[in-house]
Formats: sequence, C-alpha cells, structure tokens
Amino acid sequence: MPSPIPVTRLLPNELYPSVDLTTCSSPLAPLAHGPTLQVPPARLHGKICSRPWSSAILWDRLRSVEPVGSGGFGSVYRAEYLGQTVALKRVKKSAKNQLASRQSFWAELNAAHLQHRNVVRVIAATTCVPADFEDEGSIGVVLMEFVGGGNLQQVIYDSPEPLEESRWFRYSADIAAGLRFLHSHGLVHLDIKPANVLLSSAGVCKIADFGCSIKLDRDCEVSSMGPHVSHVCGTYTHRAPELLRGQQVSPKADIFSFGITLWQLLTREPPYAGDRQHVQYAVVAQHLRPSLRDHPVFLSEQGRRCAALLGRCWSAEARCRPSAQDLLNLLDQVRSH
Repeated sequence: MPSPIPVTRLLPNELYPSVDLTTCSSPLAPLAHGPTLQVPPARLHGKICSRPWSSAILWDRLRSVEPVGSGGFGSVYRAEYLGQTVALKRVKKSAKNQLASRQSFWAELNAAHLQHRNVVRVIAATTCVPADFEDEGSIGVVLMEFVGGGNLQQVIYDSPEPLEESRWFRYSADIAAGLRFLHSHGLVHLDIKPANVLLSSAGVCKIADFGCSIKLDRDCEVSSMGPHVSHVCGTYTHRAPELLRGQQVSPKADIFSFGITLWQLLTREPPYAGDRQHVQYAVVAQHLRPSLRDHPVFLSEQGRRCAALLGRCWSAEARCRPSAQDLLNLLDQVRSH
C-alpha cells in the first residue's frame, strides 16, 4: 500500500536510503540483532549510520499481547517483544475516509527516527500483519515503547491527588522540552492535548500519537509557515485559530495547544462549554479562549504570571507566540519569582 504522503516528508534524507519502505514490509524479514530493542546500524554510501527503528516486526518474538485501550484511531495492546515490554498500536481503517486513515498511519512514522526522553519512541512499524493477528479494518501496526503510567487527561480529571506547583511545572516543562526537540527537527505535532501526553512510572511526560503530525521542509525556519493541512485533523478544543481557518502550519500551532493544555493542568477544568461548531467559530471570529478571570488559581502573583504566559501562548497571531525554547525560559521565570 503506497503512502499518500511523500516518503521524503516522513524521514530525513540520511535515513531514507537505508530504510525499507516498500509497499508492504515483510513481517518475517530477518534483522541481525540479538534479544534487545537496539536496531542494528545500517550502511549509507559505505558508511555506518544509525537506524533507531525498523520497518519490520518479528512477530514470532512477540509475546503476551493484551488489549489496554481503544479509540477512534484503533487499538493499543501491551506486549513483550525481544524481552521487553512494548506498546502495539493497530491503526484501523476508516470507512468514511480511508485516505485520512492512511495518512494518519504514515504520519505516525514522522517521529520514527527521533529519540528523546519526552517523546514516545517508535520501535517498528509495518503494513503487513500475520493472519492470526489480522483485522480486516486494520491499515498497519506501530510498535512503540510502553510508557505505562497513564496520561495527563487521567491525571487532570480522574485522579483525586492535588496537582501542586512542583507537579504541574514538571509536567509542563517536559512537554515544552519535547516540543523544542520536535520543532528543532522540523516536526509539528498538531494534536497536543492531555490525552496525548503519556506519563511514565517515574513521572516523566512523553508526547505521543503523531497521527496528525506534519514534517516541514528542511529549508523552513522553525518559526516560518509550512504546508496547509485539513481542519479535520486534531482536536478542535486545542486547535490554533489559523488551522481552524485552514491556513498554513507552523510550530506555533503546537504552542497554542500547549497553552490550552497548561490551562487544564492549572484549573483541572474543561477549556470550553458548548457545541463544536460554536466553539470553533468563537475561537476564530471572537477570540474565545479559556477563562483567566475569577478562577482562584489566577488570583495570586504567580497565577497572574501564569495568565500572562497563557495569553502569549494562545495569541491570535502565530508570530506573537513564544517558541518552545522561550516557553522553557518563561516557565522558569514564573516559578522563580
């Protein structure tokens, strides 16, 4: 099944010649590695280069596959692979929009060549699945590191524990650090929200779910405008106004979504009330944003600094929003004063 997204938009040039991206990767293709999750180095123009992920899954080495969740994207399983616990994500085919489903699967691989403590690592991916694991509605499978501590959506709305300053600051700094890394590699996530931020058992936040992501061209500045995307992708409550208008993409769209997510961490409330169409129109035409008035968290001096930071994050003009690096500096200022 060919990718509807050009392969050069999925992988950097130095990796593209060394990665098998044929129409259907073999589920039994041999890989010359031992019982670890380290993928062997590949040769590029006679030189050894790093290949941090594989385009094949060794299905005979997969054990104890147990379902852990499902949603509009498909299903997620916990499994043992080469002696380690992993997450297996099966992307399902949408009956209404098969092209969007395929784009979502291939967009997941935008982060396949990246490794960072605040980004969920892709281990392997394939469009070929053995018969005993096949699902006629499945497009492909992505094997990822298993984070295992739930997500920020659960922490914010389902946990009885208070979200004191040390926790929300650490979580928000982790997200900002992950965004700084992604943006430095020309990758825009486009669906930053609490449900897409996983929490490890050690309390480290990791950005997950790259099904809406876009890889900007290499000659683009981090703050410059990139390609257009459909307004359908992403979550409307966290989507930047320029994207709701169908305008061009830049990393600043993630900064807007970060601002909504930080507001949720601080208030533990849903950002908007009302139906989808009303919220989308109001965000674009009336500059609707989550309330910064009358909420107790914003009445203190630190709360007012947080409110000022949030106002910058969700500015109507993308160019007026801080970069991810600026976010880290501003968060430090909010906490230190």
